[in-house]
Amino acid sequence: MLLESGFSHIAQALLWPVLILVALGFVYALWTAGATLMEAVQRRRPGFRLLAVPEGSNLESLELQIVRRLEAPRLLGRVAPLLGLIATMVPLGPALQSVAAGQGQQALAVFSSAFSGVVLALAAAAIALVVYSIRRRWLLAELLAVKAEKGWA
Repeated sequence: MLLESGFSHIAQALLWPVLILVALGFVYALWTAGATLMEAVQRRRPGFRLLAVPEGSNLESLELQIVRRLEAPRLLGRVAPLLGLIATMVPLGPALQSVAAGQGQQALAVFSSAFSGVVLALAAAAIALVVYSIRRRWLLAELLAVKAEKGWA
């Protein structure tokens, strides 16, 4: 009984940090989607390049630059659903206890907030994965162009 109680307290303590991370992830996903739209407009100009190719750079340094640029949306796309699951599962225990005690209205409020957390997390993940895919394609196309210019075959 002590072990279950301890786990329950730890899980309840995680709820607010997880909800804050979900909110921050959703805001970041919207911000990065806007930045990607702006980049799409900029890419219409001839000669636009996002990759910085300093003198003396090699292929590995450019590949590392690409990985660094893509890491945040890739990570958000993978972690946000997990955070959404935590944001859903933690309140379900108390909500089910409320249902068992006959307090349906209180349980309904908890269910509502629990599912809104997972919806925001899944939306953030979806946006991040789209941004990741688009930017990855753009950066790999730029890498191919740089390889052709430098003669790195």
